[in-house]
Amino acid sequence: MSDQPEFFPDIPVIRYRGPDCDDPLSFRWYDADRVVAGRRMEDHLRLAVCYWHSFVWGGTDIFGEGTLDRPWNRPGRDPMEAAREKMAAAFEFFAKLGVPFFCFHDRDIAPAGATFKESCANLDVMVDEAGAQMERTGVRLLWGTANLFSHPRYAAGAATNPNPEVFAHAAAQVAHALDATHRLGGANYVLWGGREGYDTLLNTDLRRETDQLARFLHLVVEHKHRIGFAGTILIEPKPAEPSKHQYDRDAATVAGFLARHGLDGEVKVNLEVNHATLAGHSFHHEVATALAAGILGSVDANRGDAQNGWDTDQFPNSVEELTLALYEILRSGGIGAGGFNFDTKLRRQSVARDDLFHGHIGAMDTLGRSLLAAASLLESGDLEDRLRDRYAGWNGPLGTDILEGRRTLADLHQVVLDADLDPPSVSGRQELLENIVNRHVERAR
Repeated sequence: MSDQPEFFPDIPVIRYRGPDCDDPLSFRWYDADRVVAGRRMEDHLRLAVCYWHSFVWGGTDIFGEGTLDRPWNRPGRDPMEAAREKMAAAFEFFAKLGVPFFCFHDRDIAPAGATFKESCANLDVMVDEAGAQMERTGVRLLWGTANLFSHPRYAAGAATNPNPEVFAHAAAQVAHALDATHRLGGANYVLWGGREGYDTLLNTDLRRETDQLARFLHLVVEHKHRIGFAGTILIEPKPAEPSKHQYDRDAATVAGFLARHGLDGEVKVNLEVNHATLAGHSFHHEVATALAAGILGSVDANRGDAQNGWDTDQFPNSVEELTLALYEILRSGGIGAGGFNFDTKLRRQSVARDDLFHGHIGAMDTLGRSLLAAASLLESGDLEDRLRDRYAGWNGPLGTDILEGRRTLADLHQVVLDADLDPPSVSGRQELLENIVNRHVERAR
């Protein structure tokens, strides 16, 4: 056990107690061992807590100081002592919540030093500490990443920076963070390009910057294979904020970028719900797009605020929204080595220590119930059968001839002339389909 005193001494281990339980420190829907569609709920969802919002962020915003009780953030603390205290609190939380995974940035778990060498040494020490905590608790690493956006050197981007020395520094930081992720048995490694974009085209060479980004990704992939890291390299799409426009805007943009630069098959996406909505998409759309392109890797589960047009990172609470996403994931075979990471933060007024539990319990219950509804929907065939019927014509002679290249444009012109084709409109049944989804959501238990 850690020598640190408990940060959450009054919180028990959170247990599943069923839908009729009123205890706010219990799960009503998330039952880790329940078998759903042939697998344990825990194995379907692979839930993770993010280190940054939960234990690094102090509740600041652009107008105010931190509001949250995070003693390791107090000024004057020895940085490494504070990092150890923060890590002890984090793993206490992971263990009491019963979550199987966590995620981190390099600067989340270890402070930056006066030099890059010192920063690397700090990270190496804290990776050893994390390894010991993981062995003690059984919590695993879903993914690691490097913070290439907070330091002023990255104001103009990391991989896309106009200065090659900044590019080199970012590459070195990623190499060390990827090595750390590998040492901890991480299932994935994420590249969050928070500033890989531009604020104005007046000082931006688009071709140069996107070529730099592609070269950076190739270097990361090469290093992954060099060190024997078996996990997946992931990009996290985001349309804007902090940059006005980012090069990894959404899943479709990333899919095109990877194909254009010979990276398809090597890199996938870590989709965030709030980023999808900021790009003007539903999360359902982003998941389906990534699956169609074969690049879905993992998910950051959160939500935005419809009346606030930026990345609010709130805990997910819409069963309908996540049911639709999980339906697509289940019908494609599951999330694989990815998972659902809660890239979420408390509201600034949620200052009680147990608020961190309430946020995660609600989010885990939301995903648990969404999984039940998605599995029910898939098992019933209510959507799948109607989808198959809608496209059935493409399995007939005309459809197969078109898709297999046996018909030219002139051939099709003649077919329509000869048969006087005038196909009738067929109902898309959208309202019926939406009602079907709602029924499965309502009765999921």
